[in-house]
Order: sequence, then C-alpha cells, then structure tokens
Amino acid sequence: METKETCRNELRIAIRHLSDRCLYSASKWAAEQLVGIEKDPTKNTPSHTRFQRGSSSIRRRFRTNEVVSTPSAGVSYVSTPSVTLDEDSDAVDSDVYLLAKSYFDCREYRRAAHVLRDETGRKAVFLRCYTLYLAGEKRKEEEMIELEGPLGKSEAVNRELVSLERELSTLRKSRTIDSFGLYLYGLVLKQKGNENLARAVLVESLDSYPWNWNAWSELQSLCTTVEALNSLNLNNHWMKDFFLASAYHELRMHKESLAKYEYLQGIFSFSNYIQAQIAKVQYNLREFEQVEVIFEELLRNDPYRVEDMDMYSNVLYSKECFSALSYLAHRVFLTDKYRPESCCIIGNYYSLKGQHEKSVMYFRRALKLDKNYLSAWTLMGHEYVEMKNTSAAVDAYRRVVDTNPCDYRAWYGLGQAYEMMGMPFYALHYFKKSVFLQPSDSRLWIAMAQCYEKEELHMLEEAIKCYRRAAGCNDTEAIALHKLAKLHSELGRSEGAAFYYKKDLERMEAEEREGPNMVEALMFLATYCKNQKRYEEAEVYCTRLLDYTGPEKETAKSLLRGIRVEKSGFPSMDIEHFPS
Repeated sequence: METKETCRNELRIAIRHLSDRCLYSASKWAAEQLVGIEKDPTKNTPSHTRFQRGSSSIRRRFRTNEVVSTPSAGVSYVSTPSVTLDEDSDAVDSDVYLLAKSYFDCREYRRAAHVLRDETGRKAVFLRCYTLYLAGEKRKEEEMIELEGPLGKSEAVNRELVSLERELSTLRKSRTIDSFGLYLYGLVLKQKGNENLARAVLVESLDSYPWNWNAWSELQSLCTTVEALNSLNLNNHWMKDFFLASAYHELRMHKESLAKYEYLQGIFSFSNYIQAQIAKVQYNLREFEQVEVIFEELLRNDPYRVEDMDMYSNVLYSKECFSALSYLAHRVFLTDKYRPESCCIIGNYYSLKGQHEKSVMYFRRALKLDKNYLSAWTLMGHEYVEMKNTSAAVDAYRRVVDTNPCDYRAWYGLGQAYEMMGMPFYALHYFKKSVFLQPSDSRLWIAMAQCYEKEELHMLEEAIKCYRRAAGCNDTEAIALHKLAKLHSELGRSEGAAFYYKKDLERMEAEEREGPNMVEALMFLATYCKNQKRYEEAEVYCTRLLDYTGPEKETAKSLLRGIRVEKSGFPSMDIEHFPS
C-alpha cells in the first residue's frame, strides 16, 4: 500500500480529471475516499478531524478476526500517470469544450455532442462519445415508458451503440484513444453482449488510469464467477484492493472481503464508503447488531446520507424496530423523497405497518426512478406473497433473477411462491438455488427442509440434513433444533430425539424462553430418561413439569409414581404431597 500522502495526492488529481470529463459519480467516490484518509494531527486542528473520530469507533468495536491480506513482498504499485493525459491541456480547456460541458450539466446531451463535432482532442472526443451514449440511453428509457410502461418489459435498445462501437474500435486500433475512451468502449461492448472483449478493454483502461471507479464497477459486473475474476491480469495498485474487496463481496466470499476492507482501513481509516461496505458484508452474514451500529454511526457522521440506507431499513424491518424505521423513513423523505432508496425505505415502513398495497406503490415508484433497482423488485415480490398474489410475486422475482442470477433472496421468494401454489417440486428447485448462493442463512435451509417434509415429497432424511445445516448457521428463530427432535422421534430414533430435545431445552433456558416447546422437551426427556433407568434425570424433568397447570402436570405425577415404584421394587405411597 502506498503512503497516505501519495494516495491523497493521487486522489486530488483524479477528482479533477474525472470531473472535467463529467464522470461525476466516480469523482464523488474519489472525493469521499480522499476525506476518508486520516489527517495528519500536526497539520489539522481538532475541528478538522471531528468528523472522522466517530467512525473510527466502529472499526475498533467490530474489528474482524480474519488475517488481513497484504500485498506480496516486492510488489511495486504503479505511480500516478502524467497529469497531461491527452493532447489537450488539462490546465486550460477550449471555449468550445466548456460550452459543451455546460450543456452536458444541463442534460442537453445531443446539443453538447453537436458542439464538439469538429473537435479532435482526446478529451473532447471522449465527451462527445459519452454524451451520445447518454442521449441513446435517455431515448431508450423514453421508448420503454412509451411502449410498455415504466415497469414493463421492452425491446428498446440504445441506438447509438453501433456507431459508437465502430468509432471507438477504430480509435483503439490506431492507438489514438485514452483510458477514458477505453472505459466508454468497454461499456458499449458490455451492453452489446461482448463480455470477453469488454473485460479486456476495461482492464486496458484501468492499467493506464486506475482511479476511475466507474470502470472498476463495470469490470466487477462482468466478473460473475471466481474464475473470471482470477483471469484478470491487472496491474498492482491500491485501487485494485477496493475492486477486489467489492468483487469478493459480490461473489459471496465474505471473509475475504472483510479482510480486504480491514486492510484498506490502514490508510482510509475514516472512509464512510468502507464502513458501509463492511455493513453490507455483515448483513449477508446476518450479523444485524453490528450492521445497525455501523449505520447509526454513519448517520451521525453524514445525516443527509441516503445511499445504502435501504439496507439499514431492511435490518430495522427484520428486527421489527418500528419507531426507528419510522424515523428513518421520515428522515430520507425530507432529504430526498425521489431517490429509489428513499422509496424503498418508505415501502418497508408501510410493509411493517401491514399496509401492503401502499408498500407496493412505493416499490413501484422506486422502479420508475431506476428500472435496474433490483432490490425493489424483490421486496415488491415479498409484498405480493403477503397479499397472496402469487402470480405477481413470481413475475417480480423473475425480473430479478433474469438480471442477477446471484440474488438469493429472489430465488428464495420464488420457492415461497411455488410452495404457496402447492408445487413443492418447483419450490424445492428454487430453494436449492438460494441455499447454494447463501449457505450461511438458516432461514433458507429451514424453508428447504419444510419443503422436503411436504406430503407430496415426504423425504424426511433430506429434511433432517437441512435442519442440521440450519442449526449450524445461527438459527435465531430457534426452529431447527425442535424440528430435528420431532423428526427423530417420529422415525423412532429415541436417542437422537433426546439429544436434540436436550440441546433445544438448554437453548431455551439460556434465552429465558417459555412455551409449548419447553413442555414438549421436558415431557419427552422425562419419559426417555425413565425408560433408560436414568431416574435422577427423569425426576428433575418431572419436577419442572409440576410447575405447569395443564395435563403435563398429571403426566409428571404419573411418571414420578412409576419412577418410585421401579426404584423401590414395590408400590409406593400416594404422592399427593406434590403441589397441586
């Protein structure tokens, strides 16, 4: 890893390069990382560092125990390229370029491209091609709305892709294209479905200019397998570590992702982006307590933050924190109510209130704002399941898996929907896909086990295997152990049933839970221990059952009489002295 001062200087130059080329999201990302670098206390007053101090407490509190990965010895990181990236002067832009950039900022894309039609500098050529690409995207979205509605399927395409591919390909062959032009070429190739060449072109772009986070994001979307990721031949640079951390997360390599982010925190100690990414990884590991603390700290540091807050709302929803979710929904509504994330948070709020129709309305609004916002499709599918509208739920989930086959929640939703329709074989197929993608989620294993238990399948041995996996995956709902005990009991495996009833009883005691499951466990264990002539244990379980008022109390009395008889060898006295 480079020094803090080197990273700081590189990012400062990159922010200007990216902003000049209207790559504003990449510029914003770079600026956030710049501020995330720990300041030198000798050069900054406490007022300059107050923003960062809070976020560091998260890192100290929830530091991962994994071994942090470091670059191998002798690896040399590439240095900052020359400031003059192209034939144009970066110090002084032409008047025509400044006019085109102004049109771009006003979203007048074709007007900007027309202004630059005679410009030949690489910077001007990139902006002209980029504005044409965005003009084509804008028209494609308009056609989708006009032809099929904002949420409908459409065959609309970006009509600028063919001419852009031809021009950018020619520039690449003549070696008159810069790294930004290569990035745009890779984006065009990706949209046209030429993924192999797109990967190669994006790698070429990043090797010459590694600070364009947009290019890293596009490259990551093309690495859907570990093999594809490992096949990349990228130069070593500290930006590559950000890319790998994000790619590991998308490939469900959660421990490796956490290790990378911990490593990056060595320099970017106060990066809100890194904290949010760590929260996302821990969300997939279902470590909701840590996730909640991180997001609370993020909101304290950045109270008008909207991005990633939809995941925070998912955590609050799963924990049924109604007041906190209500506050978050109100907060993002006042900040920016027409952001997809805001609509998603408000949708979760209404879902928790049980107002599913209103929830669906907000999820649909999120999709009008961003048709690629897959989380809204998934959550809308959940709402349709609650409303028993299975056909609409299936359609919503299929929209997700058609775009992102790695979304385990959508596969799980499809399984639920088909189970509701009485089609357990189909449901099982989708549950298998979900647990393959997210094997650490106990809910998925339990859903698959319950599917195996269905009368049409009745594959109890497979159900037991699934419940065992669920029990080993932090089964917070405490379902797996009880089901394992019952299934072993049904199959006549008393020893196995006793083992799981005892484990379930110990867990209920530790969590101070009461209820019918505890009574059932005590009854089974009392009978089992009596039959095994483990009278002392049986008496302990029976005595606990005497504290209940139902029929289990009389059963316990009867068992105690039997135990006394068997222990003494002759009929015992009446045991009316036990509390009634």
